[in-house]
Amino acid sequence: MAEDVKPTRKNLMEIEDRIDLSERGHDTLEQKRDGLIMEFMDILDQAQDVREELEGDYDLAQETINKARAMEGDVAVRGAAAALKEHPEITTQSKNIMGVVVPQIESSKVRKDLDERGYGLLGSSARIDEAADAYEELLESIILAAEVETAMKKMLEEIETTKRRVNALEFKLLPELHENKEFIDQKLEEQEREEIFRLKKIKAKKEREEEAEAAEEREAAAKAESEPLEAGVAETDD
Repeated sequence: MAEDVKPTRKNLMEIEDRIDLSERGHDTLEQKRDGLIMEFMDILDQAQDVREELEGDYDLAQETINKARAMEGDVAVRGAAAALKEHPEITTQSKNIMGVVVPQIESSKVRKDLDERGYGLLGSSARIDEAADAYEELLESIILAAEVETAMKKMLEEIETTKRRVNALEFKLLPELHENKEFIDQKLEEQEREEIFRLKKIKAKKEREEEAEAAEEREAAAKAESEPLEAGVAETDD
């Protein structure tokens, strides 16, 4: 409340400093928000492409595994899957996008040559190889989708946080500071007018007193001048 602020020049200077700092912070946050939105839109476009690719890879993987099961049987497919000795490895790092830390997922041993899959060249068929290729492709798409989706979520959270800060400055803090400044300005102007009025009254009173003193001095001087004349007249009459 503006009424809770003491109307002093010190408080006025402090509020003006806070207004200046808040306005600069507001401008900086607005620029950050706009930059984050632009980055988010780029990631959103990428996410849409990744989702479409993921859906296509999933459909292809399902199609090839169904063919392998139909042609080779579940036992052969499960045996080929169980023969895998080196599983994919996932490592995560981080990167900074306009102050937002997002994950960067690195994968290794996802793509394998035929002799690295464990089931051997003679113990498989073209259908199983095709299914393995399709699922390796699907796994890479899943890893990329996880990275992009997580980055998009973190960017969206930061955008919402920044928007709340911008709105808090624009619609709450700055209006309150300007209201307090206006209140202090008004009170200081009233105090200044009252002080001027008081000084004018003091000056007028002083002038009246000076005029009264001057009048008394003039009266005393006139009286002093008339006394010798009266004394001379009295002597002449004697």
